[in-house]
Parts: sequence; C-alpha cells; structure tokens
Amino acid sequence: MKLSVYHTPEEVPDGAMPDCAIAIDVLRATSTMAAALDAGAAAIHVFSDLDTLRAASEQYSPETRLLAGERGGGKVAGFDLGNSPLDHTAALSAHRTLFMSTTNGTRCLQRIQDAPIVITAALTTRQAVVDFLIRQGPKTVWLVGSGWEGSYSLEDTVCAGAILHRLTDQQGSDLKDLVGNDAAIAAVSLYLQWRDRLLDLLHHATHGQRLLRLKQEADLGYCAQLDVLDIVPIQKHPGVLVR
Repeated sequence: MKLSVYHTPEEVPDGAMPDCAIAIDVLRATSTMAAALDAGAAAIHVFSDLDTLRAASEQYSPETRLLAGERGGGKVAGFDLGNSPLDHTAALSAHRTLFMSTTNGTRCLQRIQDAPIVITAALTTRQAVVDFLIRQGPKTVWLVGSGWEGSYSLEDTVCAGAILHRLTDQQGSDLKDLVGNDAAIAAVSLYLQWRDRLLDLLHHATHGQRLLRLKQEADLGYCAQLDVLDIVPIQKHPGVLVR
C-alpha cells in the first residue's frame, strides 16, 4: 500500500485516480459528515452549488430531509443547519437525508469522486479509517485535504499524518515503505510534533482562528478528538455518502 498526501484538491494530479481516495476536512465538513451518519442520517448528498442543492432536495419531503449550508464558516440563510458536528443528534438527524454544501469539503469530494473507493476521514474517525484501509488493502491511496479556498490547512495535513502514523504502527511497517510522496512524510512529522496538543494546533490554524471569531470554540474541541467514532463515510454514488 502506498499513501500520498495532497494538501488541497488543486494539488491532485490530472488524468489518474488511486484505488482509494480519502477526503479530509477536519474543520469541519468531514467531521460533520461522520457525526451526522453516526446520529443515524440515512445518507449525505454533497453539492458545491447551493441552487443545485435546493433543487435536488425538493425530491424529498420536508420531514425526510435536512439542508446544511455553510459559507465562510457561517450558516447559509434559509438552511436548516450550518456545518457543525454538534448539530447532529438522533432526534434531529436519524433516518433523514442530509443535503450538504460547504466552502471546502464538498469541493474536495467532487475532485476525487471518480476513484473506485471514496471515503472521508477526520481526526474523530482516524482509527476506523485505518481499520478500513487494512481490511480493503488498496494498492494506492490519496489523502486529500480540503484546505481553505485553495490554500493549505494545518488541520487537514495533521489528520493525514495521524492516519499514516497509526497505519505504520498497526501494521509494523517502516514509514518509507508506505509513503507515496514527500508530503506524506511531512504530514507524519507534523502529527508527531502536535499529537499531544491537537486542540492547540486547531487554535493556531487560520481556519480555527476564523471559527473562534465566530464563537464556535465547542466545534474545535469536538473536531480535535481522536478515534471517538467507529464509522467510515463511504461514497455509494458520486456525490452520495452512506455509512
């Protein structure tokens, strides 16, 4: 198995796809997707365009759907939810279909949606993702950070590093036998420096600071947790994720 890290969707090579592609948006799309499915959501339909999302959601009755929209860290006017994992409870989300659009995470998923296997990862689901990779055994894996509007995000790279580090530990592998590019080594190095201070890292990150200004410190605390959900959101059809 060879794992390569790409910090943003824009870095992903053209004209090729890996056996498995992993979208990462720790703050907050992939953390929220896992939380929604863990709360019992039936499926998550992801969109980059808000108008397309609204039109697609009209195929579902209001009581069976939830509209989640985020731009610039805030909830889109007229939508049921923004992009907080803490919004999702069994009482709200169970058996409902989530129609979701975020600034960065949904764009990342669309960039890799043609890979044979597409999953999402967050710090909260790190162990579940590692177990999935060991079971499936894909030969090539891309860990793709969502970044922020095309720029690098610390939290996505540290999550990629956490997955790689745990995978080497669990398999008893040498790191150099698993990494597919230099960015993968850098991701592990970042994780090793901050693994005991992940919340502190999220506070240092520019998007973390943006969320703090929006009074969303509780989201940072939630998203900084390691291995709290035993769930791997996986693409069933392009743009549709299920548990």
